Amino acid sequence: MADTKREIERKFEFSKAKSARRGVPDLTGTAAIAAVTDQGTVDLDAVYYDTPDQRLAADGLTLRRRTGGADEGWHLKLPVSPGVRDEVGAALSDTVPPALAALVRSRVRDAGLGPQVRLVSSRRVSHLLDADGALLAELSTDEVLAERGDATAGWTEVEVELADGVDPDLLDAVEKTFRKAGLRVSDAPSKLARALAETDAEPPARPTGAGGPEGTAGAHVVAYLAEQRDALVAQDPAVRRDLPDSVHQMRVATRRLRSTFKTYRKVLDREVTDPIGEELRWLAAELGVDRDQEVLMERLQAQLAELPRTLLTGPVRSRLRTWNTGRRSGSRRRALATLDSDRYVALLDALDALLDAPPLLDGAAGSAGKALPKAVLRDYARLATRIDGALALDAGKERDLALHEARKAAKRVRYAAESTVPELGKPAKRLAKAMKKVQNLLGDHQDSVVARDALRGLAAQAADAGESAFTWGVLYGREEALAERRERELPDTWAKASAPALRAALR
Repeated sequence: MADTKREIERKFEFSKAKSARRGVPDLTGTAAIAAVTDQGTVDLDAVYYDTPDQRLAADGLTLRRRTGGADEGWHLKLPVSPGVRDEVGAALSDTVPPALAALVRSRVRDAGLGPQVRLVSSRRVSHLLDADGALLAELSTDEVLAERGDATAGWTEVEVELADGVDPDLLDAVEKTFRKAGLRVSDAPSKLARALAETDAEPPARPTGAGGPEGTAGAHVVAYLAEQRDALVAQDPAVRRDLPDSVHQMRVATRRLRSTFKTYRKVLDREVTDPIGEELRWLAAELGVDRDQEVLMERLQAQLAELPRTLLTGPVRSRLRTWNTGRRSGSRRRALATLDSDRYVALLDALDALLDAPPLLDGAAGSAGKALPKAVLRDYARLATRIDGALALDAGKERDLALHEARKAAKRVRYAAESTVPELGKPAKRLAKAMKKVQNLLGDHQDSVVARDALRGLAAQAADAGESAFTWGVLYGREEALAERRERELPDTWAKASAPALRAALR
């Protein structure tokens, strides 16, 4: 099983030879650092793996097999934010561990991994301690030799990595002290990045396609699609690691891509985008099994927590946990099987191909300032028709279905408006905010519909086991009342969201 730790660090280099000769300054007295203890020197030998076209390096990931040191083995580093990475480790072996290979599959796909760069380092380690002797950070001074084929490069690098739970402000204080001593923050985010740069092998940028001249609708839409493709790829390892909200964020990326294809049908040829859109719908549905169960469980737990003890009859909490475990374990396996499938890889390749050669229509050459508002307003008109139709229906299953369709239409308008914010600014942001309120209200209504179906099933299970179904009936009634409130609130919420001034500002 792979181990994970959050790595918060800052890398430095000497700005001048004179500074390098003086060496690293004593950090005692800097911020909370009360002592600096020498931990000796260790020799490290790391071989970095990547695809031949350096797909991992292009996205800021590093995968290495390292010998020497206390943590020798395989390490995959995934960027979180500048200076922050998650390091996933696995035991030393001759080949890439399957757990790590899975985490880079969305980048590697069928290209294969192989050794690309070797870094040999002599590392002097010191511990930075507080007044109580607790570890604040590890200070490392590395003499690095990089080898890539016949090309070599060497440099000295100083790295400060925080211990768990230490305030990142300590790095700012260290940087200030280092700056006075002639050290500056390294331009390279990692040793591998510097090795590639200094051996003339910097990775090519991920293809983003050309949607046309700047300022055109095509350029704007293709750039937005590239952002969502990147978000989809980046969330893959997070989903595999079962990180909070990762499935939701991956589904959002798939929905934004599909929505963009539909919204900008005068910019992109739907004969090309529709098949990809269908595959995105498949991916979102497969992932949704896991996400929807997660959302439903959180909702039912919250509802139970609000009930007074007098309304809790029977082993309701244990029954809910058992019900969720059975459903969630199956949904989790289904999500991972989807990400491991050839169909998923083919979808990612199709997205890359579309961005590499966008299927632009004549409308792509138009001004973004004119084409984008028209596209958003077309989606709005579609939503208005669905809202009016739903409100005209009597309460019941048919109206529930109509409101669900209206929710999806509201989400599409919101996504469309959000996609235009870089071009249209505050008017688009205000419209998106209004549509989000409509979407959230309708989403809460739809969640209530789903919850009531689940509660009926839980009540039946309880009855079959000879337990009281009373509490499940109480929860059902609460959900039914909530749905009725949301339906009563909809006309007023929609009246505010459909104010003509919101749409007029887009033009």
